[in-house]
Amino acid sequence: MRDIMCGRFSLTSETNRIVEAFDIDEVKGAFRNSYNIAPGQDIGAIIEDNSRRLGPLRWGLIPSWADDPRIGSRMINARAEGLEQKASFKTPLRQKRCLIPADGFYEWKKEGNRKTPFYVFLKDKSPFVFAGLWDIWKSPQGEKTATCTIITTSPNSLVKELHNRMPVILPKEHIDLWLDSSMREEEKLLSLLKPYPAEEMECHEVSPLVNSPEEDSEKLF
Repeated sequence: MRDIMCGRFSLTSETNRIVEAFDIDEVKGAFRNSYNIAPGQDIGAIIEDNSRRLGPLRWGLIPSWADDPRIGSRMINARAEGLEQKASFKTPLRQKRCLIPADGFYEWKKEGNRKTPFYVFLKDKSPFVFAGLWDIWKSPQGEKTATCTIITTSPNSLVKELHNRMPVILPKEHIDLWLDSSMREEEKLLSLLKPYPAEEMECHEVSPLVNSPEEDSEKLF
């Protein structure tokens, strides 16, 4: 497993539970629900313009201006710090923000040469959403690919024991603002990208089977 910031998560909650929890108006297209979601897969994402929609985006952002789509494999995460200054992220920050539903994520604790996987989740085991950005890339042949990245920040006291970064989990009171397509104030948007409260989260060690993206069952938990 590469030493990346947020490289695996789970979404096992039923779609109707996600729809109800996050006030989604419409579900479009197919995306992956899994115990072990990995980069490069089509994952569920929430976008809002005239309505709030849940549909697939490929995990690994390909900026609209990119010459080579393989850049997406290096852009599964975006650091919150300086987000507004980076060419790949500054326009999506203003115009293409999304939410990525999950019910837990994995981090690997490094001890010497050994990396031990842990599963991190909310104490009440409810689904939550990562803050994300998305974009559309058009190939020379005219084919369009919609992709996304998960924003990361400094860890809270729980995740700090495992890793030096964590994905940004948006509390429900900030969801409407993040998805509001008319909101272009960078300072206000960036102020939302904080570590989630540690006292509302738990973690436990899990099977090393999670190291393989092909493994997908409750045995991973």
